[in-house]
Amino acid sequence: MLSDEMPYDDMTDTQFEEFCFDLMQELGFVNVDWRKGTGFNASPADHGRDIVAERSIEEFDGTRHVERWFVDCKHYKQGVPPDKIAGLLTWAAAERADVALVIASNYLSNPCKDHLQLYQLNNRPPFRIKHWERPQLKKLLEGKDDFVARYVDARPRTEAEILAAEERRTDKLWYYRKELLYHFVQRGQREPLEPELDRMIKDAMQKMEERYKDDPDFVIQGDEEERWNVAYLLGELSALRWVLGDEWNNGDS
Repeated sequence: MLSDEMPYDDMTDTQFEEFCFDLMQELGFVNVDWRKGTGFNASPADHGRDIVAERSIEEFDGTRHVERWFVDCKHYKQGVPPDKIAGLLTWAAAERADVALVIASNYLSNPCKDHLQLYQLNNRPPFRIKHWERPQLKKLLEGKDDFVARYVDARPRTEAEILAAEERRTDKLWYYRKELLYHFVQRGQREPLEPELDRMIKDAMQKMEERYKDDPDFVIQGDEEERWNVAYLLGELSALRWVLGDEWNNGDS
C-alpha cells in the first residue's frame, strides 16, 4: 500500500464509484447494487445513494439478520459540503435503510460533520450514519494488496510518474557514460580532462551518487551484461520520451 497515495487519487467520479462498489464486495457485502442508471459520468437516477448493499450479521445465539446499507460516494479534493449528503439522508429515512454511509475519497468538511451530528440529535433517525474518510479507507485496504494492485496496475501512469521515470533513466545513462569516459582515460585511450571540467563532472557524479544511494540498480555493473543493460536502458528511455512527445530513439543524456 502506498504511504500517502491512494489507488483512487487519479480516478474520475464514476471510476471512484466503481472502486467503492468493488470494495464493498471485497469487504463481504452481498447483493451489492451500483445504482448508476446511465452510461454518463453523472448519475441522476441514483436517488441519493450510489450503492445499495446488504450485510449479513450473526448474533451471539447464532441467528442472523440482514442490514441494508445506502452508500453515497464523494470523490472530492476538498471537504465534502453538507448539502451534498442531503439526498442520502432523505432516502435512507424514506426507504428505511439500516445504515447510511458516506465514502469520501478525502474528508468531510467540518460543517458537514457538524450537520450530521445535529441531524442525529434533532431527528433521531431509525438508521445509523457512518462515514469513511481517507484514513478509514486506508485502514480498510490494509492487507488487501491484490485488490489494491488491480487498480494501481490498471490505471494509466500520470505525466508526473512518466517524467520521474524518464529523469531517473536519463541520470542513469549520463552517469554510466561518465564512468565510461574515465575508464577510457585510465586506459590511455583518451586524453585526461581539463582540471576544471574534471572537477565539475566528478562533483556532479558525487551528487548523483548521493541522490540515488538507496537505488541498488542505479549503477550499471558487470562487463558481460553491460551492453545488454545499456541497450535495455536506451529502449526504456526512448519509449518514455516518445510518450512525452519526443521522436523515437532519442538517447541523449
